Amino acid sequence: MSAFNVTKENFKTEVLEAKTPVLVDFWAPWCGYCRRIGPAVDALAAEYAGKVAVGKVNVDEQPELAEQFKVMTIPSLFVFQNGEHGEAIIAPGSKAQIEEFMRAQGAL
Repeated sequence: MSAFNVTKENFKTEVLEAKTPVLVDFWAPWCGYCRRIGPAVDALAAEYAGKVAVGKVNVDEQPELAEQFKVMTIPSLFVFQNGEHGEAIIAPGSKAQIEEFMRAQGAL
């Protein structure tokens, strides 16, 4: 399973009402660092399919969501559980760092 596209239209059902934790990556296609860490995010989606959902918010296409969550720097990743989220991890350096972040948030 790969990461799904998060929009303001599906955010409530796919993220806030999800039965499993959801890792949400706020990114943009022009962001070099976002493109570099993107394969790690996609790998997490495949590796934890069924346990953790992984969604991506294109901040250019969904500026309302970026503004709602006060995303100032991309990539910014949040873990949502039961409609709530903790602190974001900003510009993670590796897949392992994202996994550690997910563990610390109680998603793994």
